[in-house]
Amino acid sequence: MHTTKADVVIIGAGPAGAVAAALLAQKGYNVEVLERQHFPRFSIGESLLAQSIEYIDQAGLLEDVVAHGFQLKNGAAFYRDGEYTSIYFPDKSAPGPSTTFQVMRADLDNILAKGAAKKGANIHFGEEVVGFENDDAGVRVTVKNDAGEQRLVEARFALDASGFGRVLPRLLQLETPSDFPSRRACYMQVKDNITEPSFDRQKILVSIHPEDATIWLWIIPLKDGISSIGVVGPQEAIEKAGANDHERLWNMIAAVPLNAKVLENAVEHRPAATIIGYAANVKRLYGPSFALLGNAAEFLDPVFSSGVTIAFKSAHLATDLIDRQFKGETVDWQKEFSEELYVGIDTFRECVDAWYRGALQNIIFKRPKEMNDVTRQLTSVLAGYAWDRSNMFVKSPRRTMDTIDRWVTSFS
Repeated sequence: MHTTKADVVIIGAGPAGAVAAALLAQKGYNVEVLERQHFPRFSIGESLLAQSIEYIDQAGLLEDVVAHGFQLKNGAAFYRDGEYTSIYFPDKSAPGPSTTFQVMRADLDNILAKGAAKKGANIHFGEEVVGFENDDAGVRVTVKNDAGEQRLVEARFALDASGFGRVLPRLLQLETPSDFPSRRACYMQVKDNITEPSFDRQKILVSIHPEDATIWLWIIPLKDGISSIGVVGPQEAIEKAGANDHERLWNMIAAVPLNAKVLENAVEHRPAATIIGYAANVKRLYGPSFALLGNAAEFLDPVFSSGVTIAFKSAHLATDLIDRQFKGETVDWQKEFSEELYVGIDTFRECVDAWYRGALQNIIFKRPKEMNDVTRQLTSVLAGYAWDRSNMFVKSPRRTMDTIDRWVTSFS
């Protein structure tokens, strides 16, 4: 069996893998990226957060992303029972980029991977990881290509950026059940033909089902008149909405007047699909000579589009620690990677939990002018700045959310 040697092997060429590869290649390391699929390929998760732009820029990949001309995104709009409100990212409290993009992920991921390759990363498509061994000295990764041929990659360190493939959590038995209820997402892409004048193409539209506040719908306008649309809710409730995913999605859309109006002229661009029980968790984020990035480590919920931002953050944290470790410094993976990453994950987790129990919906729709400072801090979190320790929603997510919910209720 042929053996390839590298400094770092990365499993997966999606956002986390590509950014990690670009950062490491820029530092002069020999990086092997193993991607099971062939790019471009479809992926869900088209709405980015503003914080992600900073991470892309630091990896030296922003120029290519901007040049593609993706749909600009400056915030999020929310609709519930005739009420409409919005969050405008430039009104955030944290410094940093205020706008971002809504993207065809096939295009974005391909751009990022090509950018990492231009910086010197060796990216191999059509190669699946089928075996993994690790110890304090490094890793040995067995890879199989599309022709069934196998090779061995030996490296000093491995990063798992395999997303929902969750390669190392499966191979190393790191998976644990998520404490989130099982939910189902049905989604598709349409040629939207939107004529509704109130619709803002620079914002994702999140709408709440009028009969069940735990069911929400999205419309993400993309470039060239395409939109991503979807519905998320308890698995049983979604299944009862129709005989198949297409029917379930459109029946849910019909129940929300604004969504039905906005999409009245839409035609199918990409057929309906589904993800069931997508929330995931792991026992730990790192081990001897390996670390887990992005969705390979943990996925919460798509409601606040946090997945790609967490992926980028994890890539930046891990590559900095690898660089320092390779240079002979003592690093603390528990404190500097796991605990630091969970600052943002726990902030987003509380936002998701507060959304489904109604507290965050209440804050978004009922916030009075008297709490503008609070709104700016919440906007920062929803724009992706979930590691800003000066933000009350980051310092104490649950207590802050409950306190603000009671405050908002008292104004109502």
